Amino acid sequence: MPNPRVVNGLDELRALTGQEVGASDWLTITQEMINRFADVTDDHQWIHVDVERSKRESQFGTTIAHGFLTVSLLPRLTREAVEVRGDFKMRVNYGFNRLRFVSPVPAGARIRARLTPQKVTDNEVTWLVTVDVEGSEKPAVVAEWLGRFY
Repeated sequence: MPNPRVVNGLDELRALTGQEVGASDWLTITQEMINRFADVTDDHQWIHVDVERSKRESQFGTTIAHGFLTVSLLPRLTREAVEVRGDFKMRVNYGFNRLRFVSPVPAGARIRARLTPQKVTDNEVTWLVTVDVEGSEKPAVVAEWLGRFY
């Protein structure tokens, strides 16, 4: 069961600028998740969905998750890592300043997100988000993600 770090308001979050404030639980990326994402996005490239061909021909030796699947899991992973409470009605995804797919996420791997506020204003936060792959030296994703508070 996730136990996010609770941050009480944007002033408290601002005081934590530059510090890692939380990490999500580990999440296993299954072939089933990859296949469902392929179906929804109509991206059935063999490196994602063809297990046998990937074993034979891919430099990774297995299928890998779509980069955008990993990114699409950020809301879930973030909720597990940190809960920002405050006098606002909603939060919205405002986009990315920077997004890099640093290394692949093999089917069956476990990932987690680590969050560091980089900049906090009266209604916006810029997060440094790093998605780790368990056992890998390199992260899967490094992103500068913007969120708005209303």
